[in-house]
Amino acid sequence: MRAASARASGSALLTVALLGALTGCGGADARGDAAARAATRFEESLRTPDAACAALAPGTREELEHDAELPCARALPDAGLPEAGSVRSVDVYGTQARVVAARDTLFLSFFPQGWKVVAAGCSPRPAQPYRCRIKGG
Repeated sequence: MRAASARASGSALLTVALLGALTGCGGADARGDAAARAATRFEESLRTPDAACAALAPGTREELEHDAELPCARALPDAGLPEAGSVRSVDVYGTQARVVAARDTLFLSFFPQGWKVVAAGCSPRPAQPYRCRIKGG
């Protein structure tokens, strides 16, 4: 009887572990929704550069400031980011996401503080990586 009970307990634990692994942090749909919200907040915050800079991943912010030789809040308005428009699709791969909007594509990474923009103003190129107006190194 003990062996059967141990097998049942082990099987239950394995099931819970597999379900946890498959759903991850709230599942792909929840992560995709969160990434889309972060991209939308970034787009909306472009009118307030300090808020938009806070939505950038640290490496992206550093590269923007380095390239422009200006603080982020002054460099970001000059980056020429398009008005993204509504979100059309979101792809999530672990801690990375691609948010495709009507007129822009943004790439995000998940940090302890939440989703941050690692690249924006991105346009696809046939058989090549995206070309992005701002990106992290």
